[in-house]
Amino acid sequence: MNEVLRIAIQKSGRLQEGSLKLLKDCGLNISNGKDQLKTQASNFPVEVLFLRDDDIPQYIEDSVADAGIIGENIFTEKQKQGEIIRRLDFAKCRLVLAVPRTEQYTGVSWLEGKNIATTYPNIVRDFLKQKSIHAGIHEISGSVEIAPGIGLADAICDIVSTGSTLFSNGLKEVELVMKSEAVLVARTLDTRKKQILNKLVFRMEAVQQARSNKYILLNCPNEAIKPITDVIPGMKSPTILPLGKPGWSSLHSVVDENDFWEKIDQLKKLGAEGILVIPIEKMIR
Repeated sequence: MNEVLRIAIQKSGRLQEGSLKLLKDCGLNISNGKDQLKTQASNFPVEVLFLRDDDIPQYIEDSVADAGIIGENIFTEKQKQGEIIRRLDFAKCRLVLAVPRTEQYTGVSWLEGKNIATTYPNIVRDFLKQKSIHAGIHEISGSVEIAPGIGLADAICDIVSTGSTLFSNGLKEVELVMKSEAVLVARTLDTRKKQILNKLVFRMEAVQQARSNKYILLNCPNEAIKPITDVIPGMKSPTILPLGKPGWSSLHSVVDENDFWEKIDQLKKLGAEGILVIPIEKMIR
């Protein structure tokens, strides 16, 4: 029987959609029907397990799964065996400390002797130790935001994306405990499974590179080629093709999406015209 790599992803929730999209963008042909617990890619030696995100670190430690896509916050909190292989640049959020908006928060020393409600006791314990703060920790699951309002705790530590839930519950963010995103984690693997994982990571890198870059095409007078090339040098150098109009060329290159609008303004000032920006499906350096 051919060996396959077992990857665990979230059964339902905010990470599942992004995880499946990433695997499918990597070329894996996966069917994921309703209430399905596992499926195997038809064109790649990977089996996908659909699990509760809180359970994934334990399944990896127990060698039921070889790898998993999970929130960094969950992986850090569970403190199970395994290592982060790659950050996946989706499902970004942050774990923060928050207190009632009516409180005059004066700094981390304010937490001394206070009680903190959280779903992440290990992370909070480590944070407080680093800050030399002694505080009580109440571990609860779900509805952490109501803890101060019902007298259970003076502060909370929870995951936020926009902060709107904190605001609607009369809380304000006061300390950043950690930033989190989806990560690929894995246990120690045998040679064959390590090779499969490396091939998958290679594909993930190509997909992530493509997402953060755009292919740009433009027309420019020949005298502007050098300064434009300085602005968008591309992966190695731009492709330059002569146009039918004398003294003009078409220049093709790659631009980082984070610098996109700033670059466009510079290019227009240098005489670029007919600028087209195209998504890249895969990008291999």
